[in-house]
Amino acid sequence: MDVSKDKFNTILADFKTYMKLERNMSPNSIAGYLSDCDKLFDFIRNTGVTEPSEISSESLEDFLLDCQKQGLSKRSQARMVSALRSLFNYMENEGIISSHLQDRIDSPKVSRYLPSVLSIEEVTSIIESVDLSKPEGHRNRAILETLYSCGLRVSEAVSLRISDLFFNEQFIRVMGKGSKQRIIPIGEPAMKQINFYLEDRKHITPKRGDEDILFLNRRGGRLSRVMVFNIVKSQAAAVGITKEISPHTFRHSFATHLIENGADIRIVQEMLGHESVLTTEIYTHIDSKKWQESILAHHPISEK
Repeated sequence: MDVSKDKFNTILADFKTYMKLERNMSPNSIAGYLSDCDKLFDFIRNTGVTEPSEISSESLEDFLLDCQKQGLSKRSQARMVSALRSLFNYMENEGIISSHLQDRIDSPKVSRYLPSVLSIEEVTSIIESVDLSKPEGHRNRAILETLYSCGLRVSEAVSLRISDLFFNEQFIRVMGKGSKQRIIPIGEPAMKQINFYLEDRKHITPKRGDEDILFLNRRGGRLSRVMVFNIVKSQAAAVGITKEISPHTFRHSFATHLIENGADIRIVQEMLGHESVLTTEIYTHIDSKKWQESILAHHPISEK
């Protein structure tokens, strides 16, 4: 069995889910992107690279040069660039790679995708719309509270364990991409909803191996990413929010609200699990007026 190929195939499978659920891309576009990305991964593996995290800018440039030599049409090259930019943005945000490989692809220019941002009022309305009288009510509200309160990736939320909860100290432990652990503060609303859910969870028999997993489905297994996506979409629709959102939107909104309220960007970087603060700066795309006001207010030669 080619273990390295399995690692690259796993990324493609997760990337496919991301494009379908979070980017809402058409089946044809998804198929085209996956084809282009698969060609890159085949090229990369043939150079002896066995770990996705080891992809270098040099190997990427070699691949693009090889594509040009094959005489690809301008249209095919443009789609290739778009596919690779999207792939590396995804891999960077998921913590698979730490370098900005997408910045090496500069022709043609392709704008970076940024998810929608919810206002604090919209986040609150979505969370409070959950019907707590339903069997899954407390679980769903706890998930939404945790996604926003801690800025988790959906993969981190579905993998969260009961043994990762340290409510007396008011933090949770998260195992992110690359088995990198980080500690994240958790607010009272999220802790309250999780405790409510834990009472309901006592009536569920966990599947073998999932005894310590926090969020379970009705059959006792851990929730899938798709299930969490559907929870978010359902509750957004319930309060009349029509913009395209996903679990990732809660993470993005969390970071944006923190920065806008004056949080240090490096603290936000640590909470999100970003390798580089540059990723956080782009990811939170703060309103330029706020940047301007902040700079002018603290400029060393500004008029007092």
